[in-house]
Amino acid sequence: MGMKDQFQDKAEELKEQARQRAGQGRDEASERGQQPREPREPRERASRERERQEPGRQEPGRQTPDEAQRASRDAQERFDQDYDI
Repeated sequence: MGMKDQFQDKAEELKEQARQRAGQGRDEASERGQQPREPREPRERASRERERQEPGRQEPGRQTPDEAQRASRDAQERFDQDYDI
């Protein structure tokens, strides 16, 4: 068996392994899709309910869109000043 045949056989073997693994991945994904969803964590559910009851209340550390836009504009202005644009 020549060198070319050895490399060609190895390439075909690797292709076949890749096809098999891809098929297994699809099978696992379809099985996962058929399983019922797990219930959400109570803490997560409670925070969602609280957000519905108090729509104006923000999580700590979160900015409103206006604040985010203002902060972005300020950062751009500082950058422009630093580099004299």
